[in-house]
Amino acid sequence: MTTSDGSIAPTTSNISVRRGDPLVVIDHVQKYYGDFQALEDIDLTVHQGEVVVVIGPSGSGKSTLCRTINRLETITSGTITIDGKQLPKEGKALAALRADVGMVFQSFNLFSHLSILENVTLGPIKVKGMKKADAEREAKVLLDRVGVGQQAAKLPAQLSGGQQQRVAIARALAMTPKVMLFDEPTSALDPEMINEVLDVMIELAQEGMTMIVVTHEMGFARKAADRVVFMADGRIVEEDTPNEFFTNPKSARAKDFLSKLLTN
Repeated sequence: MTTSDGSIAPTTSNISVRRGDPLVVIDHVQKYYGDFQALEDIDLTVHQGEVVVVIGPSGSGKSTLCRTINRLETITSGTITIDGKQLPKEGKALAALRADVGMVFQSFNLFSHLSILENVTLGPIKVKGMKKADAEREAKVLLDRVGVGQQAAKLPAQLSGGQQQRVAIARALAMTPKVMLFDEPTSALDPEMINEVLDVMIELAQEGMTMIVVTHEMGFARKAADRVVFMADGRIVEEDTPNEFFTNPKSARAKDFLSKLLTN
């Protein structure tokens, strides 16, 4: 929201900061692609029950950072720990850790040949060894929770993009993760479908799910975040509460970024 003079009106997050113990600790992380440095000396701690929204211009390293947290991207140096355990490099230990880290992508990544119910139950059955009947019962509860319970027997192609993304959220939740990562979860959606996905995410935040969200949706950042992390050129330039960041950005890069949002 803007005021008559074009500045950003003060907003207050409707979610209070709920910081428990450190859950995700990123310590001096560097990431190179050949000679290109994608991440430069990243330090970030996300506490249990905290919602951290990562924003910044395209190419700033936001998605790369998100993908390093469950080792979809390897890091060049530094450490990442989740609930006190350092990210394993490979094998069963890495698979076990990934089970604790739910991920929702820009593209929905649902298995096209499986029903919605089968997509959600696959992980609990194959990875966690859950009985099919138990997995299906829990999956139906989750599908109802995200508003697509009536679609359980359908294939992904029979659902809208917004419905598919809500299924993807249910699929991640089915693994009972300790933290949820969202990498631009609404950027592939038509405008009318964005809010139905954001509403599910806001509900998760209000329920205390630890979340790291890479997004261009500033309204979500204002409403749901405990903390906004602003990145540019592979570095964390600034981090603050949503109200403080949007009304009183400290760095020139953040001021420039926000001014472009207002003029576009």
